[in-house]
Amino acid sequence: MAALLVCWKCGAELRGVPLPLSRTAECPACKAELHVCRLCQFFDARTIRQCSEIRAEEIIKKDQANYCDWFKPRPNAYDVRAPGKATAAKSKLDALFGGSAAAPETEDAARAAAERLFDDPKRKT
Repeated sequence: MAALLVCWKCGAELRGVPLPLSRTAECPACKAELHVCRLCQFFDARTIRQCSEIRAEEIIKKDQANYCDWFKPRPNAYDVRAPGKATAAKSKLDALFGGSAAAPETEDAARAAAERLFDDPKRKT
């Protein structure tokens, strides 16, 4: 029995979608395009081009439909952890660089700490 194909974006089963996937194929649940790198067996996020097929042309937008001749859908393309990973990464970036609401407080706290550090108590201004 072949593994069940699921949408790379939402994880919905793609039982009714005709194979081979056409360039215009969409997920019935979330309407995501399916002939995309993210659903391909050659997609590898750990490599520079994110494609393990060296003969394939580079595709810039991995989540949009393309004309790659090497495309082969992979059953395990959906990662349940992906939404959580993205949220956690955004939270870490916001904490590091000061998110939209926290930026003024972080900047003021950093400035106050720097002034305390470099403040000369003998010098009067």
